[in-house]
Amino acid sequence: MKESEDLKNIQASLKGNEIIKFIAKTLPHQPGVYQMENDEGQILYIGKAKNLAKRVINYTNLNNLTRRLQRMVSLTKKMNFFVTNTEIEALLLECNLIKRHKPRFNIILRDDKSFPYILINKEHKYPRLQKYRGRKIIKGDYFGPFVSPAVADYTLIALQKAFLLRSCTEGTFSNRSRPCLLYDIKRCSGPCVDNINEKKIR
Repeated sequence: MKESEDLKNIQASLKGNEIIKFIAKTLPHQPGVYQMENDEGQILYIGKAKNLAKRVINYTNLNNLTRRLQRMVSLTKKMNFFVTNTEIEALLLECNLIKRHKPRFNIILRDDKSFPYILINKEHKYPRLQKYRGRKIIKGDYFGPFVSPAVADYTLIALQKAFLLRSCTEGTFSNRSRPCLLYDIKRCSGPCVDNINEKKIR
């Protein structure tokens, strides 16, 4: 308890740049998510990192930051962080936290319909893994929304590697006579040429 109180006292007496530098030294070299807060406890920014310690220390070099980020650093009075097992978990956690808290220094948030989802499309014989926007009118499982297309793309690739679900359109799937490149690089199980049966993929 005393260590926690001492940390709060130190943070209260330091400027934003010094606070971040102080906290960065205590962070692990692991993937995770970090939050910057002002003196009223409002979350200013949420970010993810492959290496928390290295990512956060970058904010202390003000000359390499945009004016917007310099302003954010000046307002920072406290930081929280969450360690994850993988960078993918950090991406997903970042997405959910930004959606929940809408920090002022993150990207401008819009209506959910403009954000991409990842969809396991179950309208066909073999489920299709795809990125999707708009109303949820297709039969299947929706995951998201993701705060940026880049995060969705990164997650989509990771899911392809883990579950080997096809991502091609129905037209492409129906007209293949040999497996595509995704099969060769182990991101698809090749159901288009019966390399896996329907029962196993479901």
